[in-house]
Amino acid sequence: MSQEFVIHLAKNALLTTLLVSSPLLLAGLIVGLSVSIVQAVTQINEMTMTFIPKIIAVVLALIIFLPWMMNMMLTFTQEIFQYMVDIAK
Repeated sequence: MSQEFVIHLAKNALLTTLLVSSPLLLAGLIVGLSVSIVQAVTQINEMTMTFIPKIIAVVLALIIFLPWMMNMMLTFTQEIFQYMVDIAK
């Protein structure tokens, strides 16, 4: 195992983590920002009003993006197992 291999593996792991988590984080961010703008305009400062829309948005994003997220994770896992086979040779 060379230093380049470890750096490549770490880069792929971080990139996969970023890509898999981004749809859920972006959905929560967009809905949270929208609710905050509505609260600022209407001067309604109810703390529970932000949580329910965020939860619903994240669950909907999870339902929509789950097949793609699973495909990304399975591809990365298969690459890891292939690397293990190559190293064992």
